[in-house]
Amino acid sequence: MQTLYLLVPLAPLIGAITAGLFGRFIGRTWSHRITISLVFVSLIASIVIFFDVLDGNTFNGSVYTWLVTGDTRFEIGFLIDQLSATMMVVVSLVSLMVHIYTIGYMHDDPGYQRFFSYISLFTFSMMMLVMSNNFLQLFFGWEAVGLVSYLLIGFWYTRPTAIYANLKAFLVNRVGDFGFLLGIALILMYFGTLDYAAVFSSVPQMANESVELVTGSSWLVITVICILLFIGAMGKSAQFPLHVWLPDSMEGPTPISALIHAATMVTAGIFMVARMSPLFEHSETALTLILIIGGITTLFMALVAVVQNDIKRVVAYSTLSQLGYMTVALGASAYSAAIFHLMTHAFFKAVLFLGAGSVIIAMHHEQNMQKMGGLKKYMPITYWTMFIAALASAGVPGFSGFFSKDAIIEAVGFANIPGVEFAYFCVLATVFVTALYTFRLVFVTFHGKPRMDTHTREHLHESPWVVTLPLVVLAIPTIAAGWFIGPMVFGDYFSNAIYVSSQHDAIEQLGATFTGIGGMMMHALSTIPFWLSLAGIFTAWFLYILRPDIPGKIKKWMLPIHTLLDRKYYIDEFYSWFFAGGTRALSKGLWKFGDIKVIDGFFVNGTARVVAWTAMLVRRFQTGYIYHYAFTMIVGVFILITLWLYQFK
Repeated sequence: MQTLYLLVPLAPLIGAITAGLFGRFIGRTWSHRITISLVFVSLIASIVIFFDVLDGNTFNGSVYTWLVTGDTRFEIGFLIDQLSATMMVVVSLVSLMVHIYTIGYMHDDPGYQRFFSYISLFTFSMMMLVMSNNFLQLFFGWEAVGLVSYLLIGFWYTRPTAIYANLKAFLVNRVGDFGFLLGIALILMYFGTLDYAAVFSSVPQMANESVELVTGSSWLVITVICILLFIGAMGKSAQFPLHVWLPDSMEGPTPISALIHAATMVTAGIFMVARMSPLFEHSETALTLILIIGGITTLFMALVAVVQNDIKRVVAYSTLSQLGYMTVALGASAYSAAIFHLMTHAFFKAVLFLGAGSVIIAMHHEQNMQKMGGLKKYMPITYWTMFIAALASAGVPGFSGFFSKDAIIEAVGFANIPGVEFAYFCVLATVFVTALYTFRLVFVTFHGKPRMDTHTREHLHESPWVVTLPLVVLAIPTIAAGWFIGPMVFGDYFSNAIYVSSQHDAIEQLGATFTGIGGMMMHALSTIPFWLSLAGIFTAWFLYILRPDIPGKIKKWMLPIHTLLDRKYYIDEFYSWFFAGGTRALSKGLWKFGDIKVIDGFFVNGTARVVAWTAMLVRRFQTGYIYHYAFTMIVGVFILITLWLYQFK
């Protein structure tokens, strides 16, 4: 079985190397055949491992020792349990669908082989992250997905907007990763090991250990570690205020939007916090911070999605909001609900992203929804798969998103952690907003009168099968994945992989009321989230189908609020002014004062002036006249005699 463990990450790595180094020689067709085949091998191996884990066979061991220093070992190792096995199946399945989809989407791109190399390398990096059994390998996978995402976002490197977007993603993630690295350093400092099992077993003994960050201010070491680790998660999972990179990353090709923003990179932070549950459960302060940050991200990013006209940006802000849901669940100690929503979200969000890409292909790469409309009759497969995904995203009973999202909302309602009231309001209000912006996308894009130019309308047709097949395949778990909520959220599925303190028993209390998926759907009819979702869908239908003239009037009536949302709360402008502008101002000051005045003015030019002054002075005595030299010698002798007499005084 350990051979299969190695095969899961190494198969896509071999594919990445083959397409990257030899793609020019083997050609486009064989590049995608090899990479897709090897990702398929990784998926099959992941499924076999998943069922082996279900039989009770877990694994935690070292594969390779990289470095030994003193008593500390830096190793490459695997931890295969329910949590990692679930992630492996989700990542490999979505990755395989994205690989197939890429054949159609990137068909005419000159960087075809390079793109397949990148997405396979991304799959390898993510697998190394989720399979790791120590913080060293976790950090390797963490940084590797960040690096490859930088390459993918800036794939079309001739576009200035793509270069700006990948640089922005890289810099913002460095902020989060700096905190993440400090957290790992503190773990090594206080625990003396980077192995998960060793650290987790030592947490109770370290629970009361404190550290003074500022003189007179004592903090629990566990709290500091958890907050630093969560800062890393804020960057990778795009949580406020480190969320600004994700919408701009839409500059990359659509397949990577689905790969990065659905099941892989942005969920790495969620996975990491769930994996670190034995640490976070000992810090209520950290859990409160997670609740607040998740609540802000959930509601305020959903509001921005309502005013977006770029079809990919609507889905991008939807991703931010859904990640906020998962983060709130983590803060409420509902880790199983967070991972369950991670899984269901991976499927329906991948459909939305890939469906948006299908629309963009048909519209000759037009992304403005205001220039679409009436696409339903031209693109039935794309429409119905996206409609199913929209129902799941809106939380309509029976679809996967309903079960995971409803579980999170109910769990937050049962939680007793400080800040939960604010988080509960945010996740509840976001139900209406999510249904509104999701069905706004569907109605504006696929319904109503066609608003595209005549040439585009005459050439409208459904996308090729390599584009629609992944949509259909992913639409199946979009419907059915939520039906496994019983064992995965309320059962003992994650019992050995996730730790929850007895004081934080929100899921346990919620599980006591669970009566099966049928009972859950029937119960939902009498709850606020269901009616909020229904109200959101109805509002979208009324505004964009029945009375499409009203949104324009609302925009005029509420222009300041619309402008605030359209400018994303001016956070980008503030960062540009404060951080970028501040850095430029500091650099200018260092240049004018430090470089010109101190280095050039004092050291360089000052030295030259001293030499010139000394030379001018010496030149007075170097005249060529003997009596000047004699006078100089007499003065010198006089000075020497004076000093000699002063010494013996």
